[in-house]
Amino acid sequence: MANSLQGAGWPTGYARAVFDSLPSTNAAALAAQGPAWIMAHSQSAGRGRRARAWDSPRGNLYASLCLHPLDPPAQMALRSFAAALALRSALIAAGVAGEIITLKWPNDVLLSGRKVAGILLESSPRGALPCLAIGFGVNLAAHPELGALEAGAILPTSVLAETGLILAPEEFLTHLACAYAAREAQFVAHGFAPLRMDFLAHAARMGEGITARLGNGVAHSGRYETIDETGNLILTTAAGRMAISAADVFFG
Repeated sequence: MANSLQGAGWPTGYARAVFDSLPSTNAAALAAQGPAWIMAHSQSAGRGRRARAWDSPRGNLYASLCLHPLDPPAQMALRSFAAALALRSALIAAGVAGEIITLKWPNDVLLSGRKVAGILLESSPRGALPCLAIGFGVNLAAHPELGALEAGAILPTSVLAETGLILAPEEFLTHLACAYAAREAQFVAHGFAPLRMDFLAHAARMGEGITARLGNGVAHSGRYETIDETGNLILTTAAGRMAISAADVFFG
């Protein structure tokens, strides 16, 4: 059963439903009428990018935002930057020191260089009203076992392990919803440029050597130069400068 009470401080215009358990908050958001936040205290079929399983122990945040933007798909996808910046703001509002929070292109948030959160965007064309689900998985209290990681992946952490802060998922959701509402309004009014500048100001490993592995398994290594005006990662490799629209990024 869902708890739909919004409480003080909740952003105007956004509905809220909290469940004890769901298979996936993103799946629920894709079937919802938005703007609306869907949160679950646990998930039985949580997923990350490229359909990877997302471990979902209680105490962490699992929440998805349902929106109905009318933008072209490429513009819609830029909301991943709004989501990352909103999550950074929410962590700061909850008491985490801003200087330890960095943003890993395209969709991870790091604390002291370790992964604390991931963001997953999925869309579903529902007739004339397309649906965009922005999913957030935030390690508030626990993080995956190291043995569950793929080779070369960023080591995980949790807010509790990194800072000692004990954050309740529903309270943290309010911080996140408020922060995202502000970024959504900024994006609608001013486009991607302000989001890009703010993301670059907090981008992890900017100017350093990284490896970007494409969906087909091909990997490119080089210097992380910037993010361009369409959200692409700009990498300078031995073969020259290249723009990458989607990839898994590895450090070191």
